[in-house]
Amino acid sequence: MPNVCSYCIIKTYDAKGRGFVKRIIFHIDVNSAFLSWEAARRVANGEDDIRLIPSAIGGDREKRTGVILAKSIPAKKFGIKTGEPVGMALHKCPDLYLAKPDFRLYVKCSKAFMDICREYTPVVEKYSIDECFLDMTGTDILYPDPIKTAYEIKDRIYKELGFTVNVGIGPCKILAKMASDFEKPNKVHTLFKEEIPEKMWPLPVRELFSIGRSTADRLEGAGIKTIGDLARLDLKTVQAFIGEKVGKQIHDYANGIDLSPVLEEPEEAKGYSISTTLEEDVVTTEGAYKILLALADSVCQRMRADDKKAFCVGVTIRGNDFKNHSHQHTLEEATDITSEVYSISKRLFSELWDKKTPLRLLGISLTQVTDEENTQLSFFAAENKEKERRLDKAMDAIREKFGSSTVVRASNYQSDLEVGKKYKAQIENKIKK
Repeated sequence: MPNVCSYCIIKTYDAKGRGFVKRIIFHIDVNSAFLSWEAARRVANGEDDIRLIPSAIGGDREKRTGVILAKSIPAKKFGIKTGEPVGMALHKCPDLYLAKPDFRLYVKCSKAFMDICREYTPVVEKYSIDECFLDMTGTDILYPDPIKTAYEIKDRIYKELGFTVNVGIGPCKILAKMASDFEKPNKVHTLFKEEIPEKMWPLPVRELFSIGRSTADRLEGAGIKTIGDLARLDLKTVQAFIGEKVGKQIHDYANGIDLSPVLEEPEEAKGYSISTTLEEDVVTTEGAYKILLALADSVCQRMRADDKKAFCVGVTIRGNDFKNHSHQHTLEEATDITSEVYSISKRLFSELWDKKTPLRLLGISLTQVTDEENTQLSFFAAENKEKERRLDKAMDAIREKFGSSTVVRASNYQSDLEVGKKYKAQIENKIKK
């Protein structure tokens, strides 16, 4: 029996019905995904690389509204954080270049890099739009050197798609995830059991995955400053201080213990979905609503492009406790209207969130999809819905022709679905035609 901790191995059976194989898990994380994807598109079109200047994705510069969804490394040097208000970011860096979000581009880039990952193993778990886990266990005949393979995947993604990723390698998901968060960008890092004392335990306790701000404050206030301090504590002491369930989880993670498998996700049922993970926690309802608006706008645009509508709207949130929660609502009439999906998403979100747990991920799904021609509107709703649908399609057409940032929605919807005054006349003319 090899000298490997039990959670680092899986039991498989050879021809004689015996044998143990060491687990090898990759975590692949796109560096500043939204900004990298926008930058890669611009570079491919012969434009300047916005990754090299203080730049960010999100919000409206003129109105100083919205939140920062991603930022460049030069912007980070000014103290700009993901999730903070645009006005605050511009105060820190008045020359900050802002680009509008384009979730259709993000979905395309996400699929492209995960398709490359699936060439190396069929067991790929999409964790969010910009990160995934690969179970490389048992692939040693094809790929005997996992570090070399990680570099190959990383370099292929950059060469073929134009953006960089970090790859973390470990014997379980938590260690692979922690490894990928080490020095960035465009790096490969390992975090095996024997490396934990040197590489992970000296880190501040708040850098342990799943530990939120309030939990970190409590731990540090009690003198638990590093991940190693937490790992060396007795489990019952941690549970008495933090709580039984959360205490066990963070104590296990601090010791590199994670039994969760990499789940090969089946082909998604016919529907449309989008989600995003932010580097910084979402802690306000207003901030969450702005992200939901951008997600609803993008996923509805994709669905309208296929002449489809959905009867069911779902919202998923993931807290910094690493747990997903979702809720859905079934409509009497199928919809493809952005404002309707956004309104329902806000209500579902308010029912899901306890307003205490910091959020890392928000997502919207549209399922129970039907063909446009098979959907009937009620007489009373038809006129208003058709007006909003025509407005949506006019915006889609302008974006398709002139670019995704040509038309942007107001930071909050009003009953008449307001849009920026600069483009309102252009949209109304499009509708008339």
